[in-house]
Amino acid sequence: MESNAAMLYSEQVTLSSLVQNLIYGSGAVGAILVVVGLLMIDAGTTRSENLYNSTVEKMVGFFLGFTTYFMIGFGFWAGQYYIMEGATLGDALHDWWLGGSLANSLAHHTDPAIFPGLNTFQIFVFFLACFAGIVNVLLHFSVSERMTATSYYITAVVATIVSSVLSWITWGSVGPLTNAGFHDFFGVGFVYLFPAGMAAALVPKLGQRPGMFEPHPKVPSYNAPSIGLAATGLVTIFAGLPMVILSCLFFFDPEALAVSVTMADTSVGIAFNNYGLAWAGGAITGAIISYRTRSYIYFLFGPLAGYVACASGFDVYLPWQAFLVALFAPVTCWAVYEFTLKRGIDEHKLFPLFFGAGIYGLIMVGLMKAGTPRGGYFGIEEGAYAFQHGQISLLMQLAGIAICIGAGVLTGAILAFLLERTVGLRVPVEDQASGLDELYWSLKTDEKPAAPQPAAVSPEIGRSA
Repeated sequence: MESNAAMLYSEQVTLSSLVQNLIYGSGAVGAILVVVGLLMIDAGTTRSENLYNSTVEKMVGFFLGFTTYFMIGFGFWAGQYYIMEGATLGDALHDWWLGGSLANSLAHHTDPAIFPGLNTFQIFVFFLACFAGIVNVLLHFSVSERMTATSYYITAVVATIVSSVLSWITWGSVGPLTNAGFHDFFGVGFVYLFPAGMAAALVPKLGQRPGMFEPHPKVPSYNAPSIGLAATGLVTIFAGLPMVILSCLFFFDPEALAVSVTMADTSVGIAFNNYGLAWAGGAITGAIISYRTRSYIYFLFGPLAGYVACASGFDVYLPWQAFLVALFAPVTCWAVYEFTLKRGIDEHKLFPLFFGAGIYGLIMVGLMKAGTPRGGYFGIEEGAYAFQHGQISLLMQLAGIAICIGAGVLTGAILAFLLERTVGLRVPVEDQASGLDELYWSLKTDEKPAAPQPAAVSPEIGRSA
């Protein structure tokens, strides 16, 4: 009888490798908690008549992104390390597409000389696939209730592919931009700025929601159903992200030396404390702005603004620096939010957080940490990929911002042009006003419709979502 026994490579399944597997697995759990938190925020701020449909579209968009990333996305990000080793991006895509050899190999049967740490990379596929889905969930906040489901689902698949390419360029340590000095610990560029750029192209095409800025016969004002639920979603995100931060670190000998994904010097404790103080600083300033303006939205924005502003530098900031950066982040959200309100732009989440706090944060890294060594790869001592051969610079931060936003705007503009002329882009205003839950799913809200208000628009209209 012919033996089917395969070679066993114990180096691939050591106790230390198992610990790393658990670390990156926890990052995937943290990412899922972020999705839960985002859905809770959506449930607390979306008009009741459209809530179920909005939730369904976000979930489908998430899993379309998740699946597309498994199909082809991971090979783009992994390609930077292939190129570093003298292979090509095509080799990475060949190995890591859904049917690729490394995507379907058992780690303990894979020679470490061919690919060491295979389990860790396979878990990283799941981890990054979650964020591919999160990109689509975030984008849906901007187009919810107005964009047709078919158009959104097509957009979700395309967005996943483009954001995967951007991750190769802008997140890591040896990609085209990161090896040259662009610093982004958490992926603010491809996860946050990119969908905001897409929204900048799509929102003007979709117009305003009924009742958001002007009363509609069926929607006198756009009212958030549960701010408490949105606040609970905020805390859920706060609980999930520490595990994600841990997964943005690489661990090397001796024992468990933590090095940032950017290859900058850092430590687990410093990164965690920076994260906590970012939320605290943002919450304090957000609360002050909320009390001054008597608008709840700034308290919700505050902690998120602090986090988004500091996320690109969690690895290189000292805790007091992260706190100071976070303190001023809600002010950028306030400026962008008020700008959009005064101009009747119906986008109240991505623009303030990402165009405000996200851009501010990336620039502050370039100003406060200029000259910090990073880039290359641990253990390489010379050449184009030598460990920490590059330095953070303001110029490279500005280049990264421009590339990520530009890619989003271009992707959104092309999709808007094509979708308008094929499957249709916008849900009719009357359907939006009547409620998509009843129209598509025969679900009726328990709320009683408010009496029409032909008088002047309340200044609070538009501040609910």
